[in-house]
Parts: sequence; C-alpha cells; structure tokens
Amino acid sequence: MPSRTPLVRHAGTGTGPAPEPHTAAELATLLELLAGRRRPRMEAVTIGHGRDAASRGAADAFGAAWHARGGHVLAVVDWPETAASWLRPARRFCAGEPDAWVVAGAAPGWAQMSRRLRHSTAWDPDRTYGLASLGLAALVTLAGPGTLDGLRGAAADGGTWRIGGGLIVHRPNPG
Repeated sequence: MPSRTPLVRHAGTGTGPAPEPHTAAELATLLELLAGRRRPRMEAVTIGHGRDAASRGAADAFGAAWHARGGHVLAVVDWPETAASWLRPARRFCAGEPDAWVVAGAAPGWAQMSRRLRHSTAWDPDRTYGLASLGLAALVTLAGPGTLDGLRGAAADGGTWRIGGGLIVHRPNPG
C-alpha cells in the first residue's frame, strides 16, 4: 500500500480566492510557450483543472485552441480543492504519456495534486505549464520545497512565470 502524502495546511478559513477567468493574452502566451519548446513538436497534452468555473473555462478554452492548432488532448482531469486523497486524479493525469501537461486551478488544490503527483507518479513539473491562477508565491509555499521546480506558465497580461529553487520569477509581457 502506498504511503500517504500529508495534506497541505494553509492559513485562512477557506481554500483561498477562486481563480479569475483566463484572458486572451494569457491563452496566447501559453500556446506560445508550448510551441517554443526545444524538443520534438508538442502534440499530445493532458489538461488538468480545479472544479471551479474559471478553471473549467480556461481548460476548455485551451483545449479548443490546442485542437485548432492541430494538437491532441489525451485527457482532461479535474480534482477537488479538498479531498482525503488525490491519488485517483493523479494517476489519470499521468496516464497516456503526454508530451506536456497544462494546468488551471486554485493554489491549494493544485498544491495537493502536485504533491501527490511527485510522491506517486512519474510526473515532471518541467513538462508542465500553468495558467495565471497558479503563478503565485503562495503556491510554491503550499506545495513545498522542490515540488514544482520547472513549472512555468502564462500571466494574465501575457507575461510569463517560472518556478525554480523555491522561488517564482515573473517576466512581464514585453509588448
């Protein structure tokens, strides 16, 4: 039986603020990040998202844009903000060997999910791209040291962010 990953403990009474709806600039930047990878062309992705409306909307919009570019979505996996275990969605998220993972959600739920992924699967944050809702210093703290190193994503203004060494670095949109 696999050992359990401890639950994320965070201050506050709720799960934190709900993600904002995605922006056109954010979606365009995310697509550019995936297209710009220096490895064989990205074709197959798995999309993961929290269960709030903004995260579902962002996942749907990305999936449609990815298909329009000729890409393939292997799976769309959601997860709750709070649960006793994230093992089932973590296994579904890693099935099928995607070229990349794309994620939308609130920090507490994704922190739990990413901890379970690191503990129980072959998931690689360096092949994972997030939307603006995950570009938060609080996410790095919630997930724990090294859990998300390599994760990168798009900011609402079309800039980018990247996690490494326990820090998140934001680069504004140059345009």
